[in-house]
Amino acid sequence: MLAQSMATEVAAARSLTLGDTLRRTAARYPAKVALIDGDTSLTYEEFNTRVNQLANALTQRGIVKGDRVTMLSKNCWQFLVASYATAKIGAIFTPINFMLKVDEVSYLLEDSRPAACIAQTGFTETMQQALGQSGIAPAVRIEITVGQAASPEWQPFDVFSTAASSAEPTVMIADDDALRLMYTSGTESKPKGLLHSSRSLIAEYVSSIIDGGMSHDDIDLHSLPFYHCAQLDCFIGPDVYLGATSIILPGPDPARVLATIERYKVTKYFAPPTVWIALLNSQSFATADLSSMKKGYYGASPMPVEVLKKLLAELPDLDFWNFYGQTELAPVATILPPHEQVSHAGSAGRPVLNVETAIMAEDGTILPRGEVGEIVHRGPQIALGYWNRDELTAEAFKYGWFHSGDLGVFDAEGRLTVVDRVKDMIKTGGENVASREVEETLYAHPAVAEVAVFATPHEKWIETVAAAVVVREGHEVTGEELQAFARERLATYKVPTVVRFYEALPKNPSGKIMKRDLREAFAK
Repeated sequence: MLAQSMATEVAAARSLTLGDTLRRTAARYPAKVALIDGDTSLTYEEFNTRVNQLANALTQRGIVKGDRVTMLSKNCWQFLVASYATAKIGAIFTPINFMLKVDEVSYLLEDSRPAACIAQTGFTETMQQALGQSGIAPAVRIEITVGQAASPEWQPFDVFSTAASSAEPTVMIADDDALRLMYTSGTESKPKGLLHSSRSLIAEYVSSIIDGGMSHDDIDLHSLPFYHCAQLDCFIGPDVYLGATSIILPGPDPARVLATIERYKVTKYFAPPTVWIALLNSQSFATADLSSMKKGYYGASPMPVEVLKKLLAELPDLDFWNFYGQTELAPVATILPPHEQVSHAGSAGRPVLNVETAIMAEDGTILPRGEVGEIVHRGPQIALGYWNRDELTAEAFKYGWFHSGDLGVFDAEGRLTVVDRVKDMIKTGGENVASREVEETLYAHPAVAEVAVFATPHEKWIETVAAAVVVREGHEVTGEELQAFARERLATYKVPTVVRFYEALPKNPSGKIMKRDLREAFAK
């Protein structure tokens, strides 16, 4: 008994969990502003107090270590309070994409089976219907309301949380206890859940901080959805760990983003290329004071080289980092730093501090630099595995590496280039075509604002190259003109045989183009 007691005390003294990161930052910088969300401003001490109150309130209502707590909300300070409160009691925080419909939410509820649900006004009805459809009946239902009563059967967030003690919870949490259940975006299939722990998340925070040039004096603007790990764990998590200040917006509206940067003298901002393109095209871009901006980040999809060049020309004092990764890595795997943005445009950079990356053949052989194969990773950032999907976990971790599903190649100096998704490689008439190469070619045409290239069925060639194009405002172009443009720069078999024009390409809220939807539309 004495040995067990001693082991518990030693473990408590050595603890470094997700909840610990906030408590320690609050001790270092109690009066520093942690979060600004509209009219709400919380210091780190106030943030930690709110987190403890919600954690203790959940415990009083019977939520215990390992229970899932579902969140359906746009970006708000309450979202972050919930994510850290659950971490402090060992509950598994399960954010849900707020764009999903009732049937889709019901599927995730059936899969995760939460003991508590938190929903923002505007999404409570969706959650209520999904609960009824799924047959899940959580004991705790909390609604984030602003100036109005909660829906029937739901308790207001403020009333529920502030009635409890602000004392630090005393739940013992091990490094690899699951704290987060993240669902993949489902661009290729139905969403699947991934489990992350304090160990994987904090290892990723350290990688982001070191290789992403982050510091405690950053003023960071967060406008991409928190339910996605890119915003939540590449930026919010490191900000809290460091003691930086976070400005919260519900979404990436270009005019509001630019006005917020100017108002709060924002120094740091992340967005996928689609959002950076929207900022460039905004009428407010030319007049906004963006002189405070020092650090820009992009990811989720490759940045078109022509867009990158324009951003660097328009914002010469802004350093850019390219973050490449996926949910399974919490999520960053490689980073291209500022000094290589132009000289190695299109590269995903080198593996981050806590990730080892290799190129693997189908038989498990590690390939030398210069050869194309599947990108695989290993390191403490990797997820614990897929939720309730042992076969999928076994397949993804074959040969002792995590298999990304991306094709890539290392150059002689160790920089990674992502050739394509394995599923996005087009095989036409026996020849392989990387969709990204064709996209980069078409982006060089002055009339092209956005483009997605993918395979579509063909009677003779089995598959052929298809392109969905959004034309830049004030320009005109035909499919034949784009084909001729590509033919001058690519082998004939790589030229799109089908070109269709769209006002906008379908995207998920994290900015990824939904090629699956385009494939289905073209196939019909």
